[in-house]
Amino acid sequence: MAKLREISSIEHGLTEAIKNLKSKVIEEVTGKSESYLRKCSDPDLDQQLDHKDAVKIDKACVQKGLTPYLLRAHEYIIQKELKNVVTDRKDLNELLTKFTILHGQLLSVINSAKSISGHKGEQISSVEKKDIFEAFEALENKIHKIKTTIESS
Repeated sequence: MAKLREISSIEHGLTEAIKNLKSKVIEEVTGKSESYLRKCSDPDLDQQLDHKDAVKIDKACVQKGLTPYLLRAHEYIIQKELKNVVTDRKDLNELLTKFTILHGQLLSVINSAKSISGHKGEQISSVEKKDIFEAFEALENKIHKIKTTIESS
């Protein structure tokens, strides 16, 4: 009899990927046998799926027009955890003001990187890319705080 796996688990996502991809595809992308991966999908065994293999399997799923099952499992697990996070109920107006400031900073960093007076002229240098990604990250963190504040209201 088949083992039941929690729907929102990595093991279930792996089981779905194995079911929908052909053995040949799985072996080509991971270099591991379907049998090995089936053992990884058994929650009662210590054998675990390597993160690099999970990414390879999801990429193969996407290429075949399938859902990236393991990514969906990760998203669900994290979303479930985020609901348990207690946020300090900051004033939404304050968060939106900070969001606007961070958005302006992101635009400023991008514009200065693309200007002729930038490190590499109109080309974006690796230092400028780092600055842009840091500005994106700060903005994404603020978006997350806004979402959690709204959700907990």
